[in-house]
Amino acid sequence: MKLISFVIPCYNSSSYMSKAIESILVGGSDVEIIIVNDGSTDDTLKIARSYEEKYPKIVRVIDKENGGHGSGVNAGLKVAQGKYFKVVDSDDWVDEDALKQAIKTLKKQDVDLLVVNYVYEKDGCSKEMDYLGILPEKEIFTWDMVGKFKVSQYLLMHSVIYRTKLLKDIHLSLPEHTFYVDNIFVYYPLPYIKTMYYLNVPFYRYFIGRTDQSVNEKVMISRVDQQIKITKIMIDLFDPYSFSNPKLQHYLVHSLDMMMTISTIFLKLANTKESKEKIKDLWAYLKKKNKKVFQHIRLAKLTRMPRFIAIPGYRLARKVFKFN
Repeated sequence: MKLISFVIPCYNSSSYMSKAIESILVGGSDVEIIIVNDGSTDDTLKIARSYEEKYPKIVRVIDKENGGHGSGVNAGLKVAQGKYFKVVDSDDWVDEDALKQAIKTLKKQDVDLLVVNYVYEKDGCSKEMDYLGILPEKEIFTWDMVGKFKVSQYLLMHSVIYRTKLLKDIHLSLPEHTFYVDNIFVYYPLPYIKTMYYLNVPFYRYFIGRTDQSVNEKVMISRVDQQIKITKIMIDLFDPYSFSNPKLQHYLVHSLDMMMTISTIFLKLANTKESKEKIKDLWAYLKKKNKKVFQHIRLAKLTRMPRFIAIPGYRLARKVFKFN
């Protein structure tokens, strides 16, 4: 049995996918790399097959019709044989030393979730995001032992390595032909997590710089309806206050707060009559679905601020954390 299944969803990724694949090959026989060709029209499939032929005991290729990032993750999860499951986007890569440490850790620690650091790679600069002071180090912990996340800190797809069986047991399935599904991937399994371990290493290298990237500001404005869709799906998944653990409750609400903030900010950036109506509609949706969560989040700073304050706040955060 492989230790970690790495799934790399690829769509027209021929010019950069090799870096992602090569960085994971360092894991040797402890890893399997599942390359999902999501209906590419370039040489993505050819490159994937070449790796499969060269590393038949490590690399597997799935060739499917285009269904979007979520569809690629679903396809990879369906066939994953590793004890743990990790998604790596085709334009990103993993730190080789950190990967070796993660493998060593997962051989010793039997947990539902391993949390690692991720690094924004933008304009030749690196910005590492960690969880120091929030997650205990060098011990298995539960939600009771988790501290309070700061405004800028979240568990992202980049930082989580889930137990594969857990994802399959809860029937995780992401929406197809939809952007920003990584938020659901992280959020949905959290109430089912019993044990966690935090490894303070710069594991995931998150590249930011392509103009067509989903996190590019102009792209996010144009796809804000997709962001709204994902936010509503997350609101509908479950009531955070239905869970007895207050730390879990807090983090789930924290996540929804982030989603509402992102949707609201990009609607403010669009600055049209239609976008202003969509802000009202989104907040009305949350209020109708979960009034308690609505009341908690509505007290939050940025989303209640007028545009002339909210936008500079977003710009400052973007400059500091380099998230798009």
